[in-house]
Amino acid sequence: MVRGNGPSGSAVVFAITFVRMINAKGSLIIAKARNEMSSSVQLGRYIASWDSCSSSLCLNSIIAINKRTRLINKTCEAQGGRRGGISIGLLLLLPSNKMNSISAASSPSPSQNSNRNSSMGSDYDFSKYTELHRPEDFNALTSPMDGYFTVCGFGSLLSERSTRATFPEPRNFRMAALRDFRRVYAHVANVFYDRGVAKEDTKEISSLSVEPCPGEYIIITVFEIQKTEAAAFINREPEFRYILVVPEDLDGKPFAHPAVICARYSDEEFFHVRCQGDKDIYFKHFGRLNIFKIWRDDVLPCRVYLRHCVLAARNLNEEAYNNFLDHTFLADRKTTIREYLANAGSGVMEEEPSESVRGRYDG
Repeated sequence: MVRGNGPSGSAVVFAITFVRMINAKGSLIIAKARNEMSSSVQLGRYIASWDSCSSSLCLNSIIAINKRTRLINKTCEAQGGRRGGISIGLLLLLPSNKMNSISAASSPSPSQNSNRNSSMGSDYDFSKYTELHRPEDFNALTSPMDGYFTVCGFGSLLSERSTRATFPEPRNFRMAALRDFRRVYAHVANVFYDRGVAKEDTKEISSLSVEPCPGEYIIITVFEIQKTEAAAFINREPEFRYILVVPEDLDGKPFAHPAVICARYSDEEFFHVRCQGDKDIYFKHFGRLNIFKIWRDDVLPCRVYLRHCVLAARNLNEEAYNNFLDHTFLADRKTTIREYLANAGSGVMEEEPSESVRGRYDG
């Protein structure tokens, strides 16, 4: 244990867990951390010894939040030298009031860093959440024992049938909860156009995402998939921001490990990060459909997709159903789905899906 005093004079306790891995020659690699306290918490320098091999250190932060503590899993990857690479994990426990945010050390270059929302006009603060930009980033939350990582479902993936149709071999499908997030129908989905279920004339074209909202509470599903599926996961729905969160079980106990969830993005980030500033890439995703603004506040849920999500929640249990109705919002962030279905959206639940999505959007 290393104890240090922060600006308030109260002690900050660092609990350090060393993860050791053996290199090709059989030598043990041990990561050591020096931690310093100043006006804010400074993460120390990581040192790796590696049998006369030079190594460059790439730091990846996994930041997760539970009720009382902020769990920071700092994964250090040593690359280089003639013996390949190793991964060294470090766990730090901090009181939740000690840090407002930590930028991910695995950010892209300054022009594409993980907190682009602060410079690109996003109204939602994602600075306290680590983002996963590339398939290899998912290695940081993958279990070294079996190569699986945990995914959160909040819309169509509330349905186990949809989950199994989307991912080849999901396992351990179950219910969970996520605090300080809400569900919002606020972005255009190209897949609805491709499947012929988008209604452009009525603006019933939006899909579902989550975004930070202090005090909110949503019931979700969680399941594990293999890390080899990470690339397909991102490529299938590139308009999302992939962030790490810590769900809870339905008794309020935080998970021991983080999970990934698809959160809202922004048009600027999508173009500069996902499309790498390339108009041809953007055209492949949305331009071909004459869509030049993805994240909007004037759209309504795609009717057949909304029905699918409501049925999926209802099929879980009554609590999940009511939570979906009361903690899922239109793009105005005021109207709940319960209110919408009772008024302007009346009739949605009675409509049968078209042939193009029958069996896919049936809850």
